[in-house]
Amino acid sequence: MDAIIKNARFRFHKRLFETNTLSLTEAGIASNADTSSKGSIAIPGRWSILQLGNNNRLKTSDFEQYEHLAYLNALTAENAQLAAVLGNDYLVAPDVVIYRDLCEDSEINAEQYIVDDSVSRMASLRKANGGRPLLHASISAKFTMRSDRAQNSRTEALNLIRNRKGHLPHIVVTTAEPMPNRLASLALGTGDIDCVYHFALYELVQSVNKVGSEDAVEILQTLVQGKRLKDISDLPLDLAV
Repeated sequence: MDAIIKNARFRFHKRLFETNTLSLTEAGIASNADTSSKGSIAIPGRWSILQLGNNNRLKTSDFEQYEHLAYLNALTAENAQLAAVLGNDYLVAPDVVIYRDLCEDSEINAEQYIVDDSVSRMASLRKANGGRPLLHASISAKFTMRSDRAQNSRTEALNLIRNRKGHLPHIVVTTAEPMPNRLASLALGTGDIDCVYHFALYELVQSVNKVGSEDAVEILQTLVQGKRLKDISDLPLDLAV
């Protein structure tokens, strides 16, 4: 019997092909390859496997930790001078969000009598206090990784860190980028991104070991051993509570 996450990973890859998100040209070049880079063409071409658009995506201001940004956005919409000073970079619309709804008092008190109207009147988890859902994770999805896209993910992360009220959500990036040096541009270092998750890390490692340069192999080993780059199958458990 196969593990649930193993089956989910297989279905995920299968779906990428079925929707032509991941495809091969007549020349055998994968859709996530940079055609100007020989290494980028060669690595996904050796993989054994071979939609995140939503015009109504939730914004960070829809969640408890960033509720105040909705008020700030309203002010800048009415005041052009204020908008010119502040811009609107503080408003992030993540590609994927994971959040938890607030708890009714009956749920909190199910096993023991924990709260009543005299206490915990500002606790974010308590629905009776009238707050918004709690943002648990913000996931930035980048099919490929160029320098501008890496910087965009870092900017989103820094805005989430600087503008929050309350606990920081998990901040992660998922990608199908085949080039280790480009993955390193975002994955190396700590402080903004929790971790980068590759949609097919196991296959990537095999391919880089076969066709990659010595530097590429070393970079990838550093990212994996340093736990800065993981497989997409690691993401569900890393976000578990």
